Order: sequence, then structure tokens, then C-alpha cells
Amino acid sequence: MRNDQLILGGLALVVGLTVGFGVVLFREAIDYVQALYYGSSDEHLASVARALPWYWVMLAPVVGGLAVGIFYKLLMPGRRPLGIPEVIEAAAFKGGRMPVRPGLMAVVGSALSLGAGASVGREGPAVTLGAAVSAWLAERLHFGRSLSRVLLGCGAAAAVAASFNAPIAGVLFAHEVIVGHYAMRALAPVVIASVTGTMVSRGWFGDFPAFMIPTIHQVNVWEFPAFAGLGILCGLVALVFMHGIVWGEKAAERSRLPRWARPAVAGLALGVLAIWYPEVLGVGYEVTDNALSGTLPLLFLTACAAAKIVATSVSLGFGFGGGVFSPSLAVGALVGGAFGIVATSAFPELSSGSGAYAVVGMGAVSSAVLGAPISTVLIIFELTSDYGLTIAVMVAVVIANVVTAQLGGITSWFHWCLERRGLRIGGHEVRLLKTLRVRDVINPDCLTVHPGTRLKTVREYLQRTPYAELFVVEQKDGRFIGTITLADLSEAAFDPALDDLVNASDVCRRDAPMLEADDSLERALNTMLDCKEEHVAVVAHEETRKFVGCVHESEVLLAFNRALMEARAEERGDQKGPATPF
Repeated sequence: MRNDQLILGGLALVVGLTVGFGVVLFREAIDYVQALYYGSSDEHLASVARALPWYWVMLAPVVGGLAVGIFYKLLMPGRRPLGIPEVIEAAAFKGGRMPVRPGLMAVVGSALSLGAGASVGREGPAVTLGAAVSAWLAERLHFGRSLSRVLLGCGAAAAVAASFNAPIAGVLFAHEVIVGHYAMRALAPVVIASVTGTMVSRGWFGDFPAFMIPTIHQVNVWEFPAFAGLGILCGLVALVFMHGIVWGEKAAERSRLPRWARPAVAGLALGVLAIWYPEVLGVGYEVTDNALSGTLPLLFLTACAAAKIVATSVSLGFGFGGGVFSPSLAVGALVGGAFGIVATSAFPELSSGSGAYAVVGMGAVSSAVLGAPISTVLIIFELTSDYGLTIAVMVAVVIANVVTAQLGGITSWFHWCLERRGLRIGGHEVRLLKTLRVRDVINPDCLTVHPGTRLKTVREYLQRTPYAELFVVEQKDGRFIGTITLADLSEAAFDPALDDLVNASDVCRRDAPMLEADDSLERALNTMLDCKEEHVAVVAHEETRKFVGCVHESEVLLAFNRALMEARAEERGDQKGPATPF
């Protein structure tokens, strides 16, 4: 065994311990802030709110929103809080690198938001915390891209496992959502981190499941058409849920309110809604448990699901910090419970109870939002230990994901966030091309001429260069002017009479394609395909056009092939494959 795996195992243990205690501290911070606003740190915030005067319930989120807005303005001016989309971006495009301080500040902002009662999730900030810790450690140890991504997965796994008391789901979530593929090299350290994070959480909070799952009667085989129908409904609800958040963001932009004031406005809307439906406050674990118990009436379930979607849309759209996991679980449980009441009333002798449908709905909506069907199914199985019910969840999860992908073109809320910013997560090979940079394959020794070079010299250079292409560059400032090929010379290529009358500036192609050194190899290949050029100039920046070298299509393909071989070796756990430096 190579020392790399031993070192990774030890670091995974460190990450698991650090993130586990970080999640504990994060949850304790939420409780402390909540006690300031509502007079109690009880996780059952809806019950706490019912005992308070209506004006208190309405104003607490407003004051909390104002505090969140001021915090972001002072400590994160002009920056959006980091979340799981940024963690995925770091793993897919940045070799596991992400800014540490903004990540930690985002976690603090989320604690302030959740303590104020914002309708957001705490699992997303926990993953951001785990990723920030891992990124800091990888940067300090000067890890390469591959090992940095593995550590990023360790941080995410430990965070999810500590949040849900579900170590298996933490492992699957890290591979499915963050790393993006299942690599044998990453499996052992991710498992170590996930189990360690779970042990820390259990040691502090006790070995209790995240939700109180009631005893489910045996699932009847004749119920599966109903579970399939619930999957369709949950897919549609997931689309409404995600589009609602986008609507909230657009409404915030149209309001032209300063960013620091937006969370307070969201707090006012949330407070007014909480007067009638206090269940919209916070992560929603209490209302999720109640929906799973099968004791809530149909009208309340449907109204509360709609209220929770509105509350989450306003909270996230107007600037509260937090995630989407817990709200999607709550909405799914409410929708599933309502569907279960209807199904049970239609076929009471076949039904396993509305609580079973709430469990299925919880899994279906959250999986469609997260784009993590396998992880979601594993979370449900770890929570219920019910094989029959897990099969029902699998059916609904698959159908819900198909509905969101086919009708909405959305495979994941996190991927959709990145796509709206121009970052598209493709397959594993595409992500490799996006990770590699032009500067990694640049050739600085390209043959260049200055604009005043005579035609005779240009012709001689073209015959000497292997690619029959010259780059015209200003001598004074190194500014790229254009390119010259034999085709660009036209008649001048064979007319000696023009040797002293024409120079490089006269015959060069000034609209020639160029790349920046920081461009991805994906863009390099697309540029070469679009312009049908195999040899392209590289500049430091498009504005300055300072020439730094050139890149050939063959070098791009060779670099991609090497990276692909390394990735395949990593997935197989091949210790003899191409090594990735620490």
C-alpha cells in the first residue's frame, strides 16, 4: 500500500472530527440565536411560536433579517453567501479549491438566519462548513487536484452524516453530488470521515434519528400504482419549489431594495405568514415529524405545504442564508401525507397508512430537488430500516426525478444554480476538460514576427515552422496582432516583386481566434472546432492581448488523455496508475 492512502486515511479522520465538532458548534449557535429571538432553543420552533404573542412572532424574523443583512454588508460586501453549488463548482472546475473565509462567513450568516426562524435548511451550510475545512487543509498541504477533491468529499460526507445521523447516506451524498463519480481511491477516506462525523454527533446529541418515523404497516403490492402517482405529483411540486426560489430572487432584484435590507423584508413576510402557520419557521423538522405521524388533516397538510414553499422562496430569494434540503423534506412529507389521506380514503383496505405516503413523498421531493436519488433512498432506508417501504421510495424517487428532468429540464437545484451562472455540469469527461487549463499545455516558444517584418522573411519563416503559421506580435508591448499562414499570403506568396513592398502587418489575419491562459481546455477545443484551426494564439488577457504563447490541438488532446487515464486509475483504485502529486 502506498503512503498516500495511509495519509489520506489519517487526514479523513482529522476532517471527520473537525467537521463533526463544527456541525455541533453550528447547531449550538443556531439554538443560541433562536433563544435570543424566541426565548427558547427548543428545536420545535412552531410549538414555541404558538405560545408567543402574535406581534412577537411577526417581528422576530424582521429583527433577525436586519441582523443578517447588516452582517453580510459588513463582512461579505458585494458577495453572495457560498453554498453547495459553490462546493460542486470547486470540485468540478477548480480542483477542490474554494475560498475558505467566505465559506465560514456564509455558515455564520446561516446560523443567524436559522436562529431568526428563516425557512431554510441547515444541511447545506453544514456541507459548506465541511468543504471550507477540507479546502483549507488541502491548501495548507499543497495537495494536487485529485487529492483536494477527495478531501472535499470527506468534508461533505462528514457534514451530512453528522446532520442526519446517517453515515451511509453521507458517503453516497459525497460521491453522488460533490465528487460526481464513484472513485475507489476516495471511498475509504470518505467512509472514515463520514463515520467519524457521525460518532461526534452521536456523542454530543445522542444516537437519535433526524426524524421520528412511525411504525409502518406492511406495504401492499397494489399500492405501487399510487406510489407512482405520488412520484409524478412530487416531481411537479419539486419544480414549483425550485421555480419559487428563483421567483423570490427575481422579486428581490425588481424591488431595488439594498441587499442589506432584503432579509428584513423577507422576515416581515415570514412573520406575517407564521402568525397563521408557525410551522413555516425554521428547518421544519417538527411539521415533518407531524406529517410522518399521519395525524394531520388534509386541508392543513395542503395549506401548510403551500405556505412552506412560499416561506422558503421568500427566505432564500431575499437573502437569508441556508439550504434547501430540510424545506424540501418538509414539503415532501406534507404533500405525501395529503396524497396518502386521499389514497387511503379511496382504498382503505389496501393502504399502509398516510404516514407511509409521507415518507415516500419526503424522499421523492427532496431527491428531485437535490438531484441525489441514491443518497435520498439510502437516507430513508437508514431512518426506517424498512425494506418494503424503501422500494416504494425508490419507485417514487425515480419517477419524480424523470418528471423534473423531462418537464423542467432540471436535474438538480444545485446544477441549475450553476447553469444560470453559465457553468454547466456535464459528464465526467466534460468536467475533466473544464478543470484543465490552457496554461497547462501552452507552448511559449512559438515563432513570432513583428508587424514590420518584410514579406520575404515571412515567407522563409513559414517554410521553417512545423505548423506553417506565424503569430504577429508588437515588439514594444508584446500585443498580439494576428496570424499569418500560406493561405493568407494569397498572390503575394509567389511574387518576389512584393518582397520589399509588403510586410507582416499587411498580410496578417487580424480577426484570428485567440485563447486566454486561464481558459479551460473545453473552450480551447470548442474554439478550434468552431474556427477550424488546429493552432491558436494564447494571450494573458483579452483586453491587453499580451501574447504568451500558442496551443495546438494535439497538445490539448494529449493533456486530456493523460487526465482521463489518471481519473480512470483513481476510480479503479489503481495504485500503479499515473500519480497525482500532493
